Amino acid sequence: MRKSLNIITVLLIAVIVLTACGKKEASIEKKIVIGVTPVPHTAILNNVVKPILAKEGIIIEIKEFTDYVTPNLALADGSIDANYFQHIPYLNNFKEKRGLDLTEVTKVHIPPTALYSDKIDSLDKLSKGDLVAIPNDATNEGRALLLLERAGLIKLAEDVELVATPADIVDNPKKLEFKELEAAQLPRILQDVDAAVITANYAIEAGLKPAEDAIIKEDATSPYANVLAVRTEDKDNPTIKKLAEALNSQEVKEFIIEKYQGNIIPAF
Repeated sequence: MRKSLNIITVLLIAVIVLTACGKKEASIEKKIVIGVTPVPHTAILNNVVKPILAKEGIIIEIKEFTDYVTPNLALADGSIDANYFQHIPYLNNFKEKRGLDLTEVTKVHIPPTALYSDKIDSLDKLSKGDLVAIPNDATNEGRALLLLERAGLIKLAEDVELVATPADIVDNPKKLEFKELEAAQLPRILQDVDAAVITANYAIEAGLKPAEDAIIKEDATSPYANVLAVRTEDKDNPTIKKLAEALNSQEVKEFIIEKYQGNIIPAF
């Protein structure tokens, strides 16, 4: 009898341990570590997405980065589960060059890249030989030059598009000079150049408002929507799908419209 009781006790302990392990695994599966650049991604996640997912039993942990390289490397090596900071052309260019198996899940918002200046307030005040700072990463540099081309300031060689660099400029009537810098540095050197093309996240973080302060900017037709990205193997993960649904919710759309007043534009 005592032997039977001992066996039953051992089995009960085993069941309790396995149940506890199962709950622990379920808890881990419902926690998402997501990498972002601070503005506006952290605010959108903290203020809207976290409460939505909390009702589903999903915990969001936000990890902020201050550059455009580390978030994709961290995603690829498993340090984070997803990231939300980049547009599709940048993601495609990055993963091709680095050999990473990453993919986008959904578009969220368009952060309009724009031309700013502390010295002039219109394009016609740009003088010959003026210095214009632009991002030095592959796709945002091309994006900046395309913005300037659409404004009639320069003309680019055919078929370069997103990968354009100053070397691809075939016509430059104002003989503008270009200074290529890391995107995060551009707001800090605005006073040292005649103008700078700055991505919206870094502009807003520095107190600039694309809707009010930009000389020229991208509009809602821009193809550069910021996306949620994951490792390709996780694209159909149910928890990731819940995150994507939350990012495309009406609550997020209303938050973006109300808080950013046209400085950030919903992409869904």
